[in-house]
Amino acid sequence: MSALKDQLHSDLTTSMKARDALRTSTLRMVLTAITNAEVSGKEVKELTDDDVLTVLGAEAKKRREAAQAFADGNRPELAEKETAEAAILAEYLPAQLSADEIAAVVSAAVESAGAAGEGMKAMGKVMGIVSPQVKGKADGGAVAAEVKRQLGA
Repeated sequence: MSALKDQLHSDLTTSMKARDALRTSTLRMVLTAITNAEVSGKEVKELTDDDVLTVLGAEAKKRREAAQAFADGNRPELAEKETAEAAILAEYLPAQLSADEIAAVVSAAVESAGAAGEGMKAMGKVMGIVSPQVKGKADGGAVAAEVKRQLGA
């Protein structure tokens, strides 16, 4: 079992003993998502820490999007709950890159790919270089927007 999954299990036990309902339900939800990821496909597989981080990132993104949808729909109590769940999940994710750090990574990738004057034709090439570097540390939409901006689209 991955170390991160072990950490989630022990934190779940701790939150249950402390009677922290929000943390308990959030950790149960993410552990269920991890289990679903392990059993999806043709055969059961043990997830690595990177795979668990990917699941955590996806769940955190769902919470952020749901919070925004609830806020737009004038449901502040539900938006607050989703935001609190996203904050709990963020504790297990690596620190997110700032906009300036994303811009620096993208500009280095554009330079190394030699894609400076190619425009949008080079988007795939640049994203192929940038994606592994920022995986789990930055939102894919923000990275893609920065790549488009630097490629002049």
